[in-house]
Amino acid sequence: MTNLLKTMEINVGPQHPSTHGVLRLVLELDGEIIKSCKPVVGYLHRGIEKMAESRSYLQYLPIVDRIDYLGGFFNSYAYCDCIENLLNVEIPVKAQYIRVLCMELNRIASHLLWLGTFMLDLGASSPLFYCFRDRERILHIFEALTGQRMMYNYFTFGGVRFDIPNEILEDISSFVEDMPECIKDYENIITTNPIFTSRCVNKGIITKRNALQYSITGANLRASGVGLDFRKSCPYLTYDNLEFDISYADGGDAYSRYKVRIFELYSSLKIVEQCIDFIRSSSEPILNKSVKPVMLNIPEGEYTSIVEASRGLTSCTVKAGGKTPYRVKWRTGSYYAVQLLPELLVNCEVADMMAIFGSLDVILPEVDK
Repeated sequence: MTNLLKTMEINVGPQHPSTHGVLRLVLELDGEIIKSCKPVVGYLHRGIEKMAESRSYLQYLPIVDRIDYLGGFFNSYAYCDCIENLLNVEIPVKAQYIRVLCMELNRIASHLLWLGTFMLDLGASSPLFYCFRDRERILHIFEALTGQRMMYNYFTFGGVRFDIPNEILEDISSFVEDMPECIKDYENIITTNPIFTSRCVNKGIITKRNALQYSITGANLRASGVGLDFRKSCPYLTYDNLEFDISYADGGDAYSRYKVRIFELYSSLKIVEQCIDFIRSSSEPILNKSVKPVMLNIPEGEYTSIVEASRGLTSCTVKAGGKTPYRVKWRTGSYYAVQLLPELLVNCEVADMMAIFGSLDVILPEVDK
């Protein structure tokens, strides 16, 4: 009874704007100090894994973009890669470069949205407009290429649906040329800002041990001192032919996670530039026409594809069984980041909660699959 009189239980969400979706956090507070945190998920559950069992392989393809609607290309690649390996199908090299280009542009767009909304969570509104201004250029490119600003359904079994016209390549080149100066502007506004540093430095520290125990991946893991990036450690598509660096930090705090993602913006631009050079000079096909998606009837088999997505490793496991998948299982980075919150927020001030949570870059469709 004494403890009940000392502490107070409050709900953050599931309609809170800074939980980036319908996440509910049940907090126990002792004054301004968080004594316990219980994440409650499931408000957005759509049964995406179960849907696969009643749809053909082609019918399920447009759905996977919605698992992470800010990084749909990564999900599309993981699913297509599973089917292509089960069919033992070769992908044209040009199509591989186009896939890499699309995914890296998608990574930049995702990080820009994260940065803008993260700064808004901390009370800074100007960076949101700058980030959305630059992200809009990528969305225009995607719309011109695929017909959609989000949920593209552009990758298909055996390659990609359309080649990239020269006009769109010119737009991408112009974006790559302009973007480094824009990122420097972000850094000038944010990196040494005393309010930003006071709210992020030494806040929400994820130790290397905790990151590994909770299966944290992506930028959140690299910010804790583990330099694991599947594009380097286990290259797929054409990443082993591209020159780029990965960034990691030892702090493990919210500030380190910001720094790692800022570096990834530069790194992705470098990759996109190399892809443009190859695509311009290549006259190869973009699709292996031996694949007939409508008529797919895959014999029994199982394959797991892993991709370094914008929020960490995304893996797709397809267990094939005839005209429809027997089972499809998704593993996403956001789900594991949410599991870390009960340990990460204990003994933090309630005012630091959104800075810590925002730095993890969680998106709820990835959690409620």
